[in-house]
Amino acid sequence: MEFGKRPLKTVVLGMPWVSTSISFSILDVLSSVGRDWQMIHGQPPVAPVFEPRLLSIDGAPYLDPNGRSIHPDGALADCDAPDLVIVPDLHIDPNTSLPDAFSHFADWIRQAHERGAIVTSVCSGALLLAETGLLDQADATTHWGFFDVMTQLYPGVRLRRERILVPSGVGHRVITAGGASAWADLMLYLIQRLAGQEEARRIAKIYLLQTHDEGQLHYASLLIGRQHEDRLVSEAQVWVADNYAAPNPVAGMVERSGLSERSFLRRFRKATGQSPLEYVQTLRIEEAKQMLETTDLPMDDIAAEVGYVESSSFRRLFRKLVGMTASAYRRQRALNARAFERA
Repeated sequence: MEFGKRPLKTVVLGMPWVSTSISFSILDVLSSVGRDWQMIHGQPPVAPVFEPRLLSIDGAPYLDPNGRSIHPDGALADCDAPDLVIVPDLHIDPNTSLPDAFSHFADWIRQAHERGAIVTSVCSGALLLAETGLLDQADATTHWGFFDVMTQLYPGVRLRRERILVPSGVGHRVITAGGASAWADLMLYLIQRLAGQEEARRIAKIYLLQTHDEGQLHYASLLIGRQHEDRLVSEAQVWVADNYAAPNPVAGMVERSGLSERSFLRRFRKATGQSPLEYVQTLRIEEAKQMLETTDLPMDDIAAEVGYVESSSFRRLFRKLVGMTASAYRRQRALNARAFERA
C-alpha cells in the first residue's frame, strides 16, 4: 500500500450495534484532515488524505442502538480493496452470543487485510476483529468491561488490559483501542502515521483531543461479575463481600463451603475466573478506590479499613491492579471533581 498518491480508501463499518456518535466522529475527524486547519487560517485546502465512508452489509438504512435511522454511504461490496478499515464500538451485551451477521463482516475484514488494508477497532469492536482470527496469538486491547468475554471466546488473544492503544501483527496492520473515548487516541495515531505528526497536532488542537496516556485500568471496575451457576461459590461471594477486611477471608470461605481447600480453590476459579485470593484483593482495592474518591482518610487508614495491616502491601497491590499509585488516583479524581464543579 503506497500512501500519499491518492486519498486513502477508509471504511467505517456501519451496523445496528454500532454507536452513531463514535462512527460519525471518526468520519468527521478524518474528513477534516488537510481541510479544517487551513480553513481556520485562511489557507487553501490541501489534497485530502482520507476518503472515509460508512458502509454496511447491503447499503440499506438501519436503526442504531438508540432507534435512529442511519443511512450508510454504500455497501461493503462497493469497496473490496480499502486501505483502512475501522470497527467502531459495538453496543452488545457481553453475556450473550455474538450476532450472526458478525461472520459476514469478519470475512470481509479478513479479505481486506489480506489485500493490504490496515484494520482497526475501537472499544468492544475488538470482538469483531477477534472473530476474523487476525488477533490470534497477537497483543490486543478492548474496553475493560469486555476483557472476560474476550478471554472466554478468543483465548488465543493476548489481552493487554492496561493499554489504550495496541498495534499488532506484521507491519502493525492490526490496531485495537480501549474504551469508547479511545477513538480519539486511534484517530491521532492513524493521522500521525499516515498523514504526519504536524497534521495530528493540528487535528488535536481543532477538536481539543488528547490521548489517554495513563491507560485505562484506573477507569475499570475491577470485579466484572462473571455469570455462573455454582450456588456454593455464589454464597461464598456474598459472604466475602461483607467480610473481605477480615484477617483471612479465604480461609473463612473455605470453612463455610465444607470442601477441602484444594477443591474449593479449583471450584471457585472455574466459576469466577479468579482464585479466591485474587477475588478478595480486587474487592479490597475496589472499595479502596471508592474511599479515595469520597473521603479524605489518610492512606494508612484506608489500607487498614480494607484489610491490610501493612500499608506498603496495599500500595503495591493498588498500583498493580489500577495502573497508578493510590495517591495519583486520588489526585486524578479530585481534578475531575473540580472540573465538574466549574462546569
